[in-house]
Amino acid sequence: MRTLFVAVALLLAGSLSGTGYAVAGQRVQTPYEAQKVVYDFYFDTPEKIGTALYWLRAHLQPLERAPYGIPSDFMDIKVVIHGTEIVTMARKNYDRYRESVERMRYYDQMGVSFKVCGLAARDYDYRPEDFYDFVDVVPSAQAELAHWQSRGYALIIPQVHERRQSIEEIR
Repeated sequence: MRTLFVAVALLLAGSLSGTGYAVAGQRVQTPYEAQKVVYDFYFDTPEKIGTALYWLRAHLQPLERAPYGIPSDFMDIKVVIHGTEIVTMARKNYDRYRESVERMRYYDQMGVSFKVCGLAARDYDYRPEDFYDFVDVVPSAQAELAHWQSRGYALIIPQVHERRQSIEEIR
């Protein structure tokens, strides 16, 4: 009886102490379905678009793979661009932003729509013909974001921070 009491006491102490049991986390399969999403890209430096594009990859790849197998053309994803990264969309800057442009072209072929704010384009002295053929120029980023949200699209705003330590350093 004393052994049972000690075992129960230790079990309760472990759960109350925050250390929990000697059980590992478990992988779950959320029942994802085709999604409607609008991304809000507004960055303080153009180079941050490269990191933000990894958010698209992290969104699409798991849904396309098993167990989901959702083709990208079953998803409806829009990217609204209205920060300094707008310069990556101007054809004249291709050499400087080639890698990001080619990644956006790839996502465009997968069905992702890229939309540039017309007000921001005007601030940068860009006209619609200055952009790539996969870019739509919309009147206003804010109006565009509100439009898609009112139609049931989830809003995702990538947070792109400067990494000061490697993963290995902080692991």
